[in-house]
Amino acid sequence: MGQESKTEPKKPEPEKAAQVRPDLISVAGLVVALAGIVGGLVMEGGRIKDIAQITAAMIVLGGTTGAVMVSTPLSVLKGALRRLAGVFLDSTPDLSQITEEVIGYASKARKNGLVSLEQEAEQISDPFLRKALNLGVDGTDLQEIRKMLELQIDIEEQAGEAEARVFEAAGGYAPTIGIIGAVLGLIQVMKNLANIDEVGHGIAVAFVATVYGVGSANLLFLPMAAKIKARQRAQSQRQELILEGVSGIVEGLNPKLIREKLRAFTGAGDGLGPAGEAAKGAAAQKPSAEAAPPQEEPAKVEA
Repeated sequence: MGQESKTEPKKPEPEKAAQVRPDLISVAGLVVALAGIVGGLVMEGGRIKDIAQITAAMIVLGGTTGAVMVSTPLSVLKGALRRLAGVFLDSTPDLSQITEEVIGYASKARKNGLVSLEQEAEQISDPFLRKALNLGVDGTDLQEIRKMLELQIDIEEQAGEAEARVFEAAGGYAPTIGIIGAVLGLIQVMKNLANIDEVGHGIAVAFVATVYGVGSANLLFLPMAAKIKARQRAQSQRQELILEGVSGIVEGLNPKLIREKLRAFTGAGDGLGPAGEAAKGAAAQKPSAEAAPPQEEPAKVEA
């Protein structure tokens, strides 16, 4: 019994929850954009207070929010609001770490059988990986596992696309609402045509709403939609990696083959592995050998 415990493969650690870390590139991009716009305004002789108009912000943000609420179902709107945190916080797990997690389960399944993963599968924090392994342990047909998991991936992708379109819609409404704000400001200007100084100031204030509309669309709403789509693509890639890894476990593939299969997702190396490297080296040496001219056989002397 003591010798058998020594040969027991190392128990894979349950997958840790993905760490939430600030997405510095999103924060830095927003800072750079605002710095460029405000800096250009100041260099042209303008002042920050020239564009600091609370009424223009109310018109643009309030009008855009209302238009989005009218055009979007409540469930999709709630999901889009939950996605806001993912724009500035990155919780995407490392694909290499997930690969090692899957390979650990593959090694144990090959050593002790697929049923030996039953206890480990219940402790996995990732719901997709937990579901995939539980389906495999329960003896579900591989084709059914693929259909179920691929369906889940497709549904989540569609939900992510719908939630990203909420911000795309906001990016389309905001410039138009900004024009409405400018027109409302010009209406107030028309009331003071007798005072030319008030007219000039009023026109300047009126066009601030247009700046807010175009600026919010191109600096906030549309970039947010693009980042949400990027997050969804990363999640789908992670799920596809898990699907391929668990499929290999259910098929009983060698863990080394599963690792080589999953390298396509992580981009680690050239995906050749030790056997592929040996074949690649043999192929590299083969042309040089073929290029050498064949030696001529000595001529036979006839008697």
